[in-house]
Amino acid sequence: MADGKRLIGHAGAVLLRRCADRTGLTGALAKILPSSTVASWRNRAAVLVHLAVAIVLGAENLSEAEQLQLHHRPLFGAAASDSTARRTLAALDEATLAKIAKVRARVRRHVWSLLHLRPGGFPWVTVAGKRLTGWIVIDLDATIITSASKKTGAAVTFKKTFGFHPLAAWCANTTESLAMLLRPGNSGANTVTDHIAVLTDALAQIPGSSAAKILVRVDGAGATHGLLEHLEALNTARRTVRYTVGWKITEDDEKAIARLPGMAWETSVHPDGSVQEGYFVAELTGLNTRGGWPEGMRLIVRRVRPARRHLKKLTAFEKKTGWRYCITATNIRHMWGIAGSGHAQFLDVLHRSHAGVEDRVRTNKAMGLDNLPSQSWEVNRGWMLAANIAADLDAWVRLLALHDIEDLADAEPDTMRFRLYHLPARLADHARRRWLRIERTWPWATAFTTCWQRLTALPAIT
Repeated sequence: MADGKRLIGHAGAVLLRRCADRTGLTGALAKILPSSTVASWRNRAAVLVHLAVAIVLGAENLSEAEQLQLHHRPLFGAAASDSTARRTLAALDEATLAKIAKVRARVRRHVWSLLHLRPGGFPWVTVAGKRLTGWIVIDLDATIITSASKKTGAAVTFKKTFGFHPLAAWCANTTESLAMLLRPGNSGANTVTDHIAVLTDALAQIPGSSAAKILVRVDGAGATHGLLEHLEALNTARRTVRYTVGWKITEDDEKAIARLPGMAWETSVHPDGSVQEGYFVAELTGLNTRGGWPEGMRLIVRRVRPARRHLKKLTAFEKKTGWRYCITATNIRHMWGIAGSGHAQFLDVLHRSHAGVEDRVRTNKAMGLDNLPSQSWEVNRGWMLAANIAADLDAWVRLLALHDIEDLADAEPDTMRFRLYHLPARLADHARRRWLRIERTWPWATAFTTCWQRLTALPAIT
C-alpha cells in the first residue's frame, strides 16, 4: 500500500545540496540571480541548484526535476514548478552567464584550496608512472547530442545524425566540467574560434594560484594554425602552456616516416609505464618539410599493426609497410619537474591518455546531456549549464568527502546513484531537530554518514 509517511527516496540529495551550500555555490548564485521578498517567488539560485541536484539524481527533463523536488519538499521546502525552472533557464542571457562563470570560478578556487589540504593533497595526474605535480591538465573535445525532434539549432551532424555538436573542456585532475559551448549540429569539428572561446572560458575557471603550468590536450580537430599559435601566445613569464594535439597525416608526413631509420623506433609504453610490446614510437621532427607551424613544434609518430576494422581505411603507404600510423604534435621539450618528459615515449602516452576525455563525455551524458529537453535554444543552453554544475557537484562530493573510500572515490554516476544518491531514508523529528534515518544494514551506510559529516565540517567560503 502506498500509505507511508515521512519516507524520503533519493536521500543522497542532501549530500549534493550540503556540498553546494558549504562550498558557497548557493549563496554566491543568490547574489547575482533575481530575488524577491514576495511569498510566491522562488529563489532563482535555489531553483538552479536544485535542478543541478535533480540532474545528478537522474532527471532527464524539467518535469522529472519538478517531481523529484516535490518529493523532497520535507527536506528543502517548496518546490519550483517545471515552468518556473524553464523561465529561470530562459532568462540566463549572456551577461548573466558571464556572472555565473565568475561565481563558479570563485567557488572553484575555494574548493581547490580545500583539495590541497586533504590528506592525499591535490589530485595530480599520473602518466606512465610519472606524477605531473604542479600541472593542470585541460582536455578539449566535442560530442554529439542527438535530437528526436526539430529544436532550435538542431541540424544534421558530420556523423549523419541530427542534433547538436557542443564543444567542451574538462579538468583531467578533478574531472570537473570547466566550460561548454552549445553549438548547432552542423558546426565544424576544427572551428578555431570555437576552440579558442572554450579554452579561454576554461582557463578563466583555473584559480590563479594553480595556473602557472597548464597542459592542453586536443584531438585532431585542434591541429590548426590558429589554435596552436594562440596556445603559444598564452605563454608568459608567469604561465607556461604546453599542448599535445592530434595530427592528420598527409603524403608529406608519410614521406618523412619512410626516411626514418629502423633504429629510430622505440617500444611504446602503457599508461602505467610498463612496456607495450609490438607498438613503437619515433621522433619525426625535422624530417617533415611542411612549414608555417609554430617554431619549436615537435611531431611524434606512432605505429601499430592495424586491426581488422582499420583495413578499409589504410592508405597505400600503410598497406605497403604493414603498419598504421598516427602523429602527435606538441611544443613540449621538457615539463619542469618531470624527469624524461621530453622523450618521445612519454609524449606519446601523454597524448594517448587524452582518451580519458571520452569518460567525461560519457558521464556528462549520464548526467543530463544525453538529450536537451526544450525546443528553445536559450532553455537548452541553460540546461547545459545546470548539467555542468551537476558534474561539478558530483565531482566535489567525491573529491572532498569520499576521496579515501576506494569504491566511491572514482565512482561513475550509476554507481553513485545506486550506493548513495538513491538511498531511501525516513525523516523524523526529535528534540526540535530533523533526523534523516537510513537503513543501518546498507553496505554504504557508513560512507553516507561520513560524507555528510565531512561536508558539514567544511569551512565556509569567505
